[in-house]
Amino acid sequence: MLERTRLWQVLIGLFAAACAAPEPPAVQAPVAPPIVAAPAPARDDNALAEEARALLAQAETDVQRARARRALWLKAWEDLLAARSAVAAHDSGAAIRYAKHASALAQLGLEQLAYPAVQ
Repeated sequence: MLERTRLWQVLIGLFAAACAAPEPPAVQAPVAPPIVAAPAPARDDNALAEEARALLAQAETDVQRARARRALWLKAWEDLLAARSAVAAHDSGAAIRYAKHASALAQLGLEQLAYPAVQ
């Protein structure tokens, strides 16, 4: 019986020593200096406006082709009108976005003609 008590005392002592051991110091990773991003090259406003006008002309052509074949979607027409308004307001970013969307929808309307009618 005495041996068991001594065995338990040794085990409890080892367990307590393991729990009481100090944690190893945490290694901190070296902090890299912040990376300074180079400023993006500014797009020339004139070039952006020219691109907006070119995309508007392409969208008008695409919408007219879809309209002639009776495949024009209403959203394509609305986006074309929004692109025209954006060009008039000198908002080249919005004009580009609306013109691209109008052109894409007009193309989809023309592609829809290749599919059979609803049964």
